[in-house]
Amino acid sequence: MSDLIRRCVAPLSVAGTLFALSHANASDTIGASEREDAPADRLHEKKNQKAPSARRNFESGDVENLTVKGHGFNTMHQNLGLSRMPQDVLHTAQTIDVVPQELMRQQNVKSLDEALRNVPGVTSSIGEGAGGMNGDQFLIRGFQAQNDIYEDGLRDFGVYSRDSFSLETVSVIKGPSSEVFGNGTTGGAINMITKSPTLANRYAAEFSGGSGSYYRGTLDVNQKINDSTAFQLSGMGDEHNVVGRDYIYSHRWGVAPSIAFGLGKRATLVLQYMHQSENSVPDFGVPVVTKPGAAYGQPITAYGIRRTNFYGTNNDQNATNDNMETARFTYKLNDHITFYDDLRGGQYYRTFAASKATCDTTCVDNYFDGNAASALVARSGPNGAGNGAGAGTYMAPLPYQQQSWSVQNVASMVANFKTGFLKHQLVAGFDLERVSDRREQSTYLKAKPYASLVSPNPYVGNLGLVSGDSNPGGLVNLGGIGAKANSNGYGFDTGLFLFDQIWFTDWLSVKGGFRWDRWQTTYNVTGGDVSKYPDKHFHDVSGVFNPNVSLIVTPDSHQTYYFTWASSTTPMGMYVTNGSVPIRPGTNSFASPEKAQLYEIGAKYSLFHDRMGFTASLFRLDKGNALNADPVTGQIESSSDRQRNQGLELSAGGVILPGWNVTATYALYDSDTTSSATAANRGKNVQYVPHNQATLWTAYNAFSSKPYNFMVGGGVTWRQHVWLDAANTVRAPANLDFSAVISHRFNEHWKISMNGYNLANRLNYQSLFSNRVTPSAGRMFLGELSMIY
Repeated sequence: MSDLIRRCVAPLSVAGTLFALSHANASDTIGASEREDAPADRLHEKKNQKAPSARRNFESGDVENLTVKGHGFNTMHQNLGLSRMPQDVLHTAQTIDVVPQELMRQQNVKSLDEALRNVPGVTSSIGEGAGGMNGDQFLIRGFQAQNDIYEDGLRDFGVYSRDSFSLETVSVIKGPSSEVFGNGTTGGAINMITKSPTLANRYAAEFSGGSGSYYRGTLDVNQKINDSTAFQLSGMGDEHNVVGRDYIYSHRWGVAPSIAFGLGKRATLVLQYMHQSENSVPDFGVPVVTKPGAAYGQPITAYGIRRTNFYGTNNDQNATNDNMETARFTYKLNDHITFYDDLRGGQYYRTFAASKATCDTTCVDNYFDGNAASALVARSGPNGAGNGAGAGTYMAPLPYQQQSWSVQNVASMVANFKTGFLKHQLVAGFDLERVSDRREQSTYLKAKPYASLVSPNPYVGNLGLVSGDSNPGGLVNLGGIGAKANSNGYGFDTGLFLFDQIWFTDWLSVKGGFRWDRWQTTYNVTGGDVSKYPDKHFHDVSGVFNPNVSLIVTPDSHQTYYFTWASSTTPMGMYVTNGSVPIRPGTNSFASPEKAQLYEIGAKYSLFHDRMGFTASLFRLDKGNALNADPVTGQIESSSDRQRNQGLELSAGGVILPGWNVTATYALYDSDTTSSATAANRGKNVQYVPHNQATLWTAYNAFSSKPYNFMVGGGVTWRQHVWLDAANTVRAPANLDFSAVISHRFNEHWKISMNGYNLANRLNYQSLFSNRVTPSAGRMFLGELSMIY
């Protein structure tokens, strides 16, 4: 696949793209006035705008007749694609950030991680653990969200880096939302809306090439079969290195076909399949150190070490194979009642091996005392150079093979009716999910050699990879569990939800409801030297109840004011697939669930004939029995800490003038640990939460009706420094990233563009952990040729 991509896309290198851009002739493609800001593919869709789509448009019947309108970056009338949240963004009493398709196209977004860089309060973590985790590991407002990633409202249990090839939009619903999504969502939930079949024929392809030997191709086909049936296919091939990081690469491909029956009818059925495979080198970044005499620790790259340094080995790998099958059924009984049933199965396979670098006190002293040649980094943790000399001797992410599967079914009903003078919108249903995970640990027969801090060499030869059962002495000894070779975990959740929005007048309403969940989890550890470490079996059951209530004022269809109180619960053991040890005695087993409460007041506007949207919110998020990551193993553990994050969030997006689009966000956070058994943590900032964060992106279409038309745009993302540990002793510096785009349309079918990223080539840190960080990619340019018919 990678060779095919290279042959197809290599001609579209940066030089070739710039040459074509400077010599192109264009024809009249876009009308003036109101249509100046619309790309050609949207004009193509506009011709068929009345064609029914499989993408759900949850209308409010007698209560509200919401339609999708607005302009590009104004997402106030964006549908969330969730039967459990039938209102649009404007009328939903919670902070919701939407990354629209148009913004992702302008920025040439290639992954979920890149899309979320437009959302303040979302940060990436280096997924770790004694078993090693990776893939998409996000935090929202500083709180773990790796189990809060959804696709079309159904949980995605996989541990992989999600490509954006099949995505239409990405939404972040901020704050506790257990009444909608079930367990978790302390900081919020991430929901991806995928591309669905429509009755408008569409054929599109994009080819990209650029810095870091970047080659990428995508394909989108939508074909009408008859008046109520359509087929859609998305495909992707991607091969690239990471600019500014040695030895890091990713090769992946994916396909996502779907077919819809009954478009425009009472009953609609959409069948979808998604496959994504990836082969890459995991990047566990650079160590964080405290210079002698310094007030706090920083990444070692702040003291002269090259950002390119890779401290892993040639044995490191991350191979994933992920599949999801989805069936979404909608039945409109009448104008007031609609039934929904969504069913998904997932199968996830993973082979993983990584190295994490630790620069201990000897390493630090040698480097800062001028003896850099003797500064050596342990590649597997703080207690040694690698696995192979005895159980418990080294704390390292062991290689493993992981197989997971999941099944989830969400059935719901949305009913609009009256009781006397009161109008109601009632949402009720149930949610059943089952998830299973099995891991087989491997070990190395040879110890990983130390690496030079200044000039690490990843080529260490064959370390002798064998199963943990055949080399029990090389297994990691985890407290309360022992040195075990195999593990399997199971989780089963039964959820019932009910909420009702009641309108007392046309402008005043109250929404209240609850969700009850019964979570059962089982975790078994087997194998290894059972004479020293017997097999163990753990089981836990939690019953949780999460209510919420909102007061909503809507003076007219263009403004909403609200106050919301909401709650969430995260029981122990729910990280079945993306936690290396879901239940562990002495740390997180049989502990009280983590609980969070949200208090939020906000305002939303869609003004100037829906050309611009604005939001403002003040919130307080209190969390008890906090879940934290162990600084050595990365394992999620429970504590009695109480944490608070409160602040202000602002956003604006839409069309300032014809052809000029803008989206901007700002967040001000004030976080602290209000209570802790560890005195050093009290009153300190919550780790990974910046005090200030902002994003800006703007684009202008110039001479849109002329042959010499062009679009130019650019933006900035900024994040203030963040503390990496609960005691606030180490921190990551501020991030500042400038990006830009310029494009030209030859006609209504063909477009060429050039994107630039991190134009200042600044040393930023994208993924964070308590004792290491991953440098972001350096300056990068990416050319693209796109076609649509």
